[in-house]
Amino acid sequence: MSKEFSIIAGPCSVESEEQVLLTAQKLSQTVKPDFFRAGVWKPRTRPGSFEGVGVKGLLWLKKVQTEYGIPAITEAGCANHVEKILKHGLSAFWVGARTVANPFSVQEIVDACDKKNISVFVKNPIHPDIELWIGAIERFLTAGIENVYAIHRGFYPYEKTHLRNIPRWEIPIELARRLPQVKIICDPSHIAGKPEYIAEIAQRAINLNMCGIMIETHYKPEIALSDKEQQITPDLLAKIISELSFRKLSADTSEYRNNLNDLREKIDAIDFQLIDMLEHRFKLVDEIGNLKKDNNITILQLERWKSIIESRLNYANPDNISKDFLLKILQMIHKESIARQNKIFDERK
Repeated sequence: MSKEFSIIAGPCSVESEEQVLLTAQKLSQTVKPDFFRAGVWKPRTRPGSFEGVGVKGLLWLKKVQTEYGIPAITEAGCANHVEKILKHGLSAFWVGARTVANPFSVQEIVDACDKKNISVFVKNPIHPDIELWIGAIERFLTAGIENVYAIHRGFYPYEKTHLRNIPRWEIPIELARRLPQVKIICDPSHIAGKPEYIAEIAQRAINLNMCGIMIETHYKPEIALSDKEQQITPDLLAKIISELSFRKLSADTSEYRNNLNDLREKIDAIDFQLIDMLEHRFKLVDEIGNLKKDNNITILQLERWKSIIESRLNYANPDNISKDFLLKILQMIHKESIARQNKIFDERK
């Protein structure tokens, strides 16, 4: 993929030759994606669900390539899958969320790759563990595979949410910081879980400078054998893409650069002040820790902690800073404060 923003589209699963070719035909007439995606092997949580058509599906994906000129991509869950994918003329695959969580499985897949002529897309693990995600990507990079991409598909939601997976946008942002050479593709289908949220997630990905989107697209989603709730038609995909607002990374005008630099300098100054204030606060926390130790007082003072939360949340203007965000900051500071005082108690036994 060489263009600035890429589209990957196609059904969740390969179900039949007719389904694959009809979907590819409609996509070729609407958005002409950079890759046609479809899983031929479907890892399911429990047996009995549709688990894919297997190797024969690769023959149908190859037909997509020859008849419609769209490169095909499917999921590889083991070395054997990679060998079959390459044997059938595909030059791209993705590594799924479950597989990424197992470094042994990832390494087996790496070892089976044709290092020169393949594109690998690595999905984030089910749980928000950035080290697992980075580790999987690094295995492919270290092996000399140049075309390695990350796919952000969200994380298992531990709380009730309207989305299938929580985006945790800070994690792909951190990935981009640590591996700037790796382009990130967003998977709005798995984050959204429902068609009505796909456009919103896709736009957020663009706003965060991601390099593409992967959207599950089926010529007739209501008859899909897997994940039919989140698949959309090629026509709806074309509509969503046409309504997205694409952003520039920067502007060339001197007025923009001057204004941006001025605002960033102010933010820099405030950040350094915040760090200085936190350092001063933690010095006071240490003094209190020593005082508690000398007087045989417990570290946790629950009433004081309740008072801090209540007074700080009441002090903050909710129009300028959300209470949820402020509470998280207070909890992080309190956690560090307890850790520091625990260290003082341990050192002075």
